[in-house]
Amino acid sequence: MGVSRAGDRASPTEVAAVLIDRRGVVTGLSRAAEDLLEQQAADVLGRSVLRLLAEPSAADLSAGLPDTGEISLLCGSGETITVCYRTERLRSPEPTLILAAPADQASEAQGDGALSRALLGQDSIGFVLRDSDLAVVRANVRHGAFAGPGLPQGSRLADVMHPADAADVEVALRGVLETGVPLVASEQRVRSARAPHGDWSLSVSAVRTEDERGRPTGVAVLFTDATEHWAAERRRELRHRASADIGGTLDASRTAEEIVDTLVPDFADLAWVDLADAVLKGDEPPKTFGGGNLHLRRAAGRVAHGSWPAGMLGFGEPVPPFPDVPMIRDLQEGRTIVTDRVTLERGLADPAHVRLAAPDGGHSMTVAPLFARGLVLGAVVAWRIDRTEPFDEEDAALFTEIAAHAALGIDNARRYTREQRAAAALQQRLLPQTHTSTRVMETAGAYLPAGGGAEIGGDWFDAIELPSLRTALIVGDVTGHGLHATATMGRLRTAVQTLADLELSPDELLVHLDDLVTRLAGEADPAHHDMVGATCLVAVHDPVTGRCTMAAAGHPPPLLAVTDDRVVPVVVRPGPPLGVGGLPFETTTVDVPPGSVMALYTDGLLQRYGPDIDSSTRDLAERLTELRRQEDSLPALAQALMNDAGGQPQPDDAALLLARTSALEEDAVACWDFPADPAAVASARAAVTGKLAEWGLEEQAFATELIVSELVTNAVRYAGGPVGLRLIRAGVLLCEVTDPSNTQPRMRRARTTDEGGRGLFLVAQLSRRWGSRYGLTGKTIWAEQELSG
Repeated sequence: MGVSRAGDRASPTEVAAVLIDRRGVVTGLSRAAEDLLEQQAADVLGRSVLRLLAEPSAADLSAGLPDTGEISLLCGSGETITVCYRTERLRSPEPTLILAAPADQASEAQGDGALSRALLGQDSIGFVLRDSDLAVVRANVRHGAFAGPGLPQGSRLADVMHPADAADVEVALRGVLETGVPLVASEQRVRSARAPHGDWSLSVSAVRTEDERGRPTGVAVLFTDATEHWAAERRRELRHRASADIGGTLDASRTAEEIVDTLVPDFADLAWVDLADAVLKGDEPPKTFGGGNLHLRRAAGRVAHGSWPAGMLGFGEPVPPFPDVPMIRDLQEGRTIVTDRVTLERGLADPAHVRLAAPDGGHSMTVAPLFARGLVLGAVVAWRIDRTEPFDEEDAALFTEIAAHAALGIDNARRYTREQRAAAALQQRLLPQTHTSTRVMETAGAYLPAGGGAEIGGDWFDAIELPSLRTALIVGDVTGHGLHATATMGRLRTAVQTLADLELSPDELLVHLDDLVTRLAGEADPAHHDMVGATCLVAVHDPVTGRCTMAAAGHPPPLLAVTDDRVVPVVVRPGPPLGVGGLPFETTTVDVPPGSVMALYTDGLLQRYGPDIDSSTRDLAERLTELRRQEDSLPALAQALMNDAGGQPQPDDAALLLARTSALEEDAVACWDFPADPAAVASARAAVTGKLAEWGLEEQAFATELIVSELVTNAVRYAGGPVGLRLIRAGVLLCEVTDPSNTQPRMRRARTTDEGGRGLFLVAQLSRRWGSRYGLTGKTIWAEQELSG
């Protein structure tokens, strides 16, 4: 595109079109203007014309009349460009259009026909079309899309364009005739009338021509072959869209779908992505070279029109073994391939492989490996079927760039999948079994990972069987997500198991757990001290008394569903979260009749049921009430509550523990109280022997008498009275002796010369396990025996 400078002989050049707003700011340039004027000169032109049109202010531009003139512009290079211009005032408040040409090209700058004559002098394709039938009056065809013989007078646009495309262009030109509003660099995608399979992009500019009296005489049109320009624009847009749309998710299958969605239909008519089986599982793909089994699977595919071809490999199916051909080796070495159907058929040789690799009608193919960090993760294939132009070198370069970007997204997804599998496996090993059942309680737990990339966290649940048929129910929530939260959860759960085995009350257990969390925070990096924390709820259920004692550390209260289908939150006085310190933890005791269901959960579950704690707790209680009427299975009930909460991905994971209580058999518990008198030992043995005979457990009498004799004797001798004795029969035989002393008994091995010290040793030998726990006053020593038969 030539530029006329002062002192130079002008060469033919396009008419530039410049759009300016009412402030003189350039808002649009045609390609001719970009070549004719530098941006700085375009700004000067806009401001100068506004100043000439509307002095002293540009605010009156809408009332001004179109004007013509000549102006000298100083470019950034220091050279001067002299141009003549004509303004076209568009509909208010649209911008003003300036049509400009070098002064040497439009010597009659003050006349309306000057720019029309300049249009006709272009070294491109120009038409002057009559008003009546838009036939050619004069044409200058030198080169471009319409290469070939010149167009004689009277020709029509349909002589060089496909009739349908010519009709679209004529509509736009008639609009110029009717309104007088010029057409500025309008993109038109047209097909050739002489070569039906050839198509290109045209940039169409047009102004209305008028006679001396201002009457319309026709349209002066400038067609510029913009095929390469618009192809470059499309490539830039496709490159930008690929960088924005591919790899936004950490899912390999979804990333494969994003690849084909980007390629079809703007780049290809059909595309698919094959990924290595190992990549879909999060592992590294095997390093293979040559043909054979490539260990690939069709992950995604898309076709521009219609459904996926029936003869092509379906989604999810493995790619069959391929012969050892150069194309396979090039892909494995990380090179992009561009070929046509004939070459592909000759290279593969086997018609069966050709049917899998080439769609019907496909004439040009490009294949790029998904190559990242030295690994071939798969391949992406693109075919052109409907569009006639084959893939060229620029297409291959763009395709390689898109595949490289996509490969990084696939690899990130693979590594993320591997990390998630490791975290999920770790957490699965750290969490207890989801379903437990004893004579007095059935439990069912469920865990739901977080969505939106957060995934595995530190929520956990636990059901611990304690002595004397009691059960500890624990639900906790560790701060944060990922492996560090899962590891912290595992340490806390182990600590809870150990503390529960000491038979501490819920509030004491939380005090020790709070100390542990404080130590863990102290061990962490100073920048992560605030990230080590947790909330926890501990509940201990005693089936003999039918009561449940619980304490909370910053945790939401449990729900209690009693037998009349009434679900209510339990009022718990929560202490601070673990690791914060401060106020002590307080216990709450509630009656839990047999057949009741308790629901312990983390706040991640509440977030899935409602926007705030009160409403979500209410909704969860209502849903639990409804489901209890429909479902009797506790695991199914827990899963239903989780499924209802899993509709939308949430940033926090959730844990749920349901516990249903059962009643003891009638006459399963026997209790006695004895004074602090040595004679009470014989009475205790007699009471136990009689009760065991009543229960039909005479075979347990000898061992039980010895256990009772030792425990009651120690209580009378060292603790004083009263002494409580309780027998519980529920799959095992439990013997409990309660005294008012807070002294913890210790078993020691007596020497052969010692006269005492063998009592607890005998108790341990005669029972399956034994232990002691503190109460509000005093302690209880218990021993558990297996029932014979």
